[in-house]
Amino acid sequence: MRSKFDEQLQELSNKLIEMGALTEHSISNAVEVLLTQNLELAAVVVKDERESDKKEREIETLCYDLLLRQQPVARDLRVISAALKMVTDMERIADQAEDIAEIAKYLAGRTFIKQPEDIAKMAKETKKMLKESIDSFVSRDLELARAVLEHDDVVDELFITIRSDLIALIRENPGNGEQALDLLMVAKYLERIGDHAANIAEWVIFMLTGMHKSGNIQE
Repeated sequence: MRSKFDEQLQELSNKLIEMGALTEHSISNAVEVLLTQNLELAAVVVKDERESDKKEREIETLCYDLLLRQQPVARDLRVISAALKMVTDMERIADQAEDIAEIAKYLAGRTFIKQPEDIAKMAKETKKMLKESIDSFVSRDLELARAVLEHDDVVDELFITIRSDLIALIRENPGNGEQALDLLMVAKYLERIGDHAANIAEWVIFMLTGMHKSGNIQE
């Protein structure tokens, strides 16, 4: 019975890794649409978002099967509970990547009021957070999960820089306002992606310690 349970837990880890990689890929493609105006990639982001929805359902089904059939003990229950929370955050990241791709499609063919190199940096840092949050789950690495939370400050600082630069451009020329708001929305979506990656790390910490910032404690 336990060997079957362990096999299913490994399958759960594998599925989370696959979904994490797909979601990271979506972030890369969405920002690449903005940087290169390659509209074919926008269609890939939409397709990957649909695949993320499918993987979310598969993982949820597996988790519920583990809960109902295997009657896990407290520590295993935390693993399953964390996975259910993590997959929700990953699916939301995929949604936000699709939103970025939609804005990028709208901006295609236009001259940027500001080259989006800081947005590219934000995407790089959010992908790092997402990858390391998933890695911390797979390797049961508490320190790595905590490092992800600390790294969220880097993403927040980049957002503040982008916002300040765009506000300055609007002040210089109110005609920059529409595109500035679009670029600010892209940055805001990336900030939210960073928040979701931090949420994943928080649930890894809960899985490993039984404690969550919300005050949840489980022995």
